[in-house]
Amino acid sequence: MLSSCGPEQAGEPVTRTEIGSGINQVSPSSDAVAQAPGQTDAESSPCSEVRFADVTMLHCIADPQRHRVTMQLGPKGDYYRSFARLSASRGADAASVAFAVNGGMFDEAGAPIGYYVEDGERRRELNRAEGAGNFHLMPNGVFHGSATSWHVRTTEDFYTTVSDRPAFGTQSGPMLLIGGELHPEFQEDGPSRMIRNGVGVDREGRAHFVMSQGGISFGRFAAYFRDVAKTPDALYLDGNVSGVWVPSRDRMDARVPIGPMIVVEEKE
Repeated sequence: MLSSCGPEQAGEPVTRTEIGSGINQVSPSSDAVAQAPGQTDAESSPCSEVRFADVTMLHCIADPQRHRVTMQLGPKGDYYRSFARLSASRGADAASVAFAVNGGMFDEAGAPIGYYVEDGERRRELNRAEGAGNFHLMPNGVFHGSATSWHVRTTEDFYTTVSDRPAFGTQSGPMLLIGGELHPEFQEDGPSRMIRNGVGVDREGRAHFVMSQGGISFGRFAAYFRDVAKTPDALYLDGNVSGVWVPSRDRMDARVPIGPMIVVEEKE
């Protein structure tokens, strides 16, 4: 479900998925067992498909030893809004892309509504305001990092502990996991079913980007990061606007215009 945003003060994202909304219902399953991402797929692609709670998940892993992470938005007033335009803007450099995902909530013009840093330049300050929608379902959080170290933190933890500007950063919400526990507002398997994507960082420092291929509840989606990806902290990126670009799988989603994008590239 899409709706246009209100004024900046309200800070509402384009996607207004609400917990318990009952939108896009599918039948829940009591089977919450999944196999880990397949090694065969991983040899040729950083992304593999995994079944979890009767939903197929696309699970992409970025390793700081092998990959670098950047944010991409495009010039002000002419944001890319799609993976196709991002690819075209890179020319021959597009060959280095391992995968890319939509990277945080945005307003009707495609501008991030929360903290945003690209190539060390802060283009949007940390948003600690209250408001409606998933972004403001506290705690929300920030995915950020440098060339070799990546993190997911709650917004308040980021505000109080991170003093140096990261090389990249994007704020979204809500958090899916905090210290291994589901967000306090989540049910184990609530009634709302949406396509969802998110990111978490495991204890080895690898970033796990996961996108459901069908409707899944917040609780079950968070449980995937806890039980399969095994990331102590994980952040929701968005709902039905979610998309991925995986060149090795010949996949480039183009559902609707998007905003910030997280790009994972192979190191030379």
